[in-house]
Amino acid sequence: MIQLKELVAYLDSYLKIESVEDICWNGLQVEGKQKIGTIGFAVDAGTTTFEKANALGVDFLIVHHGMFWKYSNPSIAGVNRKRFEALDQNRISLYAVHLPLDKHRVVGNNAELLSVIGAKMVEDTEGKASKSIGCDGLFSKATSLEFVVKKLERSLPTRCKTLPFGSKKIKSVHALSGSASHADIENAIKRKIDLFITGEEMELYHAALDGAMHVIFAGHHATETVGLKALMKKVKKKFSVTTKFIDLPTGL
Repeated sequence: MIQLKELVAYLDSYLKIESVEDICWNGLQVEGKQKIGTIGFAVDAGTTTFEKANALGVDFLIVHHGMFWKYSNPSIAGVNRKRFEALDQNRISLYAVHLPLDKHRVVGNNAELLSVIGAKMVEDTEGKASKSIGCDGLFSKATSLEFVVKKLERSLPTRCKTLPFGSKKIKSVHALSGSASHADIENAIKRKIDLFITGEEMELYHAALDGAMHVIFAGHHATETVGLKALMKKVKKKFSVTTKFIDLPTGL
């Protein structure tokens, strides 16, 4: 068992939630039991997630997409009321970590995506990718698009869609879980990145074609499971608690 305040303090510090500007209210969003025995991990906050957490005996739930966002109505009414009741009736605490988990260099979604495909993370010492929360990586030996797709589909698991417009031999990669922006793509093309991996599909056909860069869309949800699973291992090793991953794929 661990005290709530101790767990929250550890997560706040380890994930450096105060150092990342975000539209999510990162950190403890709903306070429940003061003594934690079982910690759950899930991508999305939602009534289905909360009901599953309760069925698994979860006391403290860590999600990537929380209940409260800076540009949404925080009133405990309507959908928020339904969700809050599902937590409060079972005294489950809710902790959200959005962009700080995406960009974390040890347990982050992007760092883990590079690990899954066997690429070594390269630190952005010159600030060339500073506008992206993604991670650059290099393969020790040039690889193929087909090899990377197989790795992702086997490990996440997911079904990838590709824009196969780059070189047959892939050396450099940029991983950006969830969703990318056109600026992220333009930055990668400008830096001559061979392969861009992201989650959510977007209209990049001609940008990738003209920029001679491969793009893999591996699913918004799927690409954001890997960081939570890495964090789960870290927390389990740090504290004497039971951990549960709540797998509720959305297909998106």
